[in-house]
Amino acid sequence: MNQNTRLVYSTNSNISVDEKNVEDQIERSKQNLRIWLEKKPGGKKATIVRGFLGPESELKKLEKKLKSLCHVGGTTKNREIMIQGNVRDKVIQYLIKNGYNAKPSGS
Repeated sequence: MNQNTRLVYSTNSNISVDEKNVEDQIERSKQNLRIWLEKKPGGKKATIVRGFLGPESELKKLEKKLKSLCHVGGTTKNREIMIQGNVRDKVIQYLIKNGYNAKPSGS
């Protein structure tokens, strides 16, 4: 029995514990990411990455990589990555370099 399974109980007698219910991962080149620059209260700016399709775990990995790349904080909320500061150009360059389809949007 796999220790990482989340299955607690099932009435399906044909279910295998080794089956994985993993969300389909979408190729990076098919991701249409839009990078926004938003002004927050107090005059602060934030770079927002919108349009990510795929598992939440991959979204979190991308968020961690972008924060590390830009040496700033950030968070993931409502399937959007928010990075502190005006680092839109750096984020776009990284995403394109790593195979994502990314474009600037908004102001």
